[in-house]
Amino acid sequence: MRRRGGRVPLLSVIIPFYGDPADTLALLAELESQGISDSVEIIVSDDCSPISFPSHQGVTVVRRSSNGGFGSNVNTAVAVARGEWVLILNSDLTPPENFLVRMIQAAQEEGAALLSPHIVGHRGESQWVGRKFPLTRHHMWEWFTPAARFRSTVFWHAMVGHDVTCVGGKRAEPDWLMGACMMLRRQDFNAVGGMDERFFMNSEEIDLQRRLAERGTKRVFRGDIVVEHLGGGSSGASAQRRQWVLDSRFIYNAKWGQGQHLALALRLTSYANFFFNLIRFIRNKAVTPRAGLREELAFIKRAEHKK
Repeated sequence: MRRRGGRVPLLSVIIPFYGDPADTLALLAELESQGISDSVEIIVSDDCSPISFPSHQGVTVVRRSSNGGFGSNVNTAVAVARGEWVLILNSDLTPPENFLVRMIQAAQEEGAALLSPHIVGHRGESQWVGRKFPLTRHHMWEWFTPAARFRSTVFWHAMVGHDVTCVGGKRAEPDWLMGACMMLRRQDFNAVGGMDERFFMNSEEIDLQRRLAERGTKRVFRGDIVVEHLGGGSSGASAQRRQWVLDSRFIYNAKWGQGQHLALALRLTSYANFFFNLIRFIRNKAVTPRAGLREELAFIKRAEHKK
């Protein structure tokens, strides 16, 4: 990837890193194979990973002295970025051919906007990039385990707040877009103060886009560009991720005044889960209703203190 010294790039690609370098190195190889010239710089931000990211030719590596989470890591990278636009990429993405060129073209078409492509899993399933600003009822439905059997339906996705108009091949303007792959002007990112570093993992992109919305910056889903995403590649074990997600929702709720009864609503839902599991226990003695209830209530109690 060739760059002429001194020229200000059009695009800064930012890859937050933590954990195993393999995914990030694979992503760099994909991007470098696209032959982008001096219009692009690539920045990898190492969030004090236990395995340091290695130096890489043509890539700026910034190293944080402490582990601050996704938002802090992105802020650190944007602080050294020089591009007019910043493109924030999770390390476990597989971009298509001509991805960077197409994202730049989309940005030029949309103007002052935050953009995201259509993101799918490796089996082609939609990850529902476009979403509604979260409400307590969205969280309750997602917490209600009996509803998981409907997870493959559009109905379930609508109930948890996914914008079901954001599908492959379409353009839409949802409330917010998933942060795995998002592009916006650097000046817009800085104008709203970047990401709120109180969010360690999850909801930081919702908070950012809510502030962008107040400033009049549109959020645009571009379903004509498709990216594969593994998901959770650097986010810890399942229980840890679940706690981070819940912590972030309480922080967001407190910041934006999205209802004062989230804890009560989730506790009531946990008891509904418990009674459902009691019925399951009659048929399957391996089901542990009380253990499940204790675990869910513990998650909620810990998250309450994050407000």
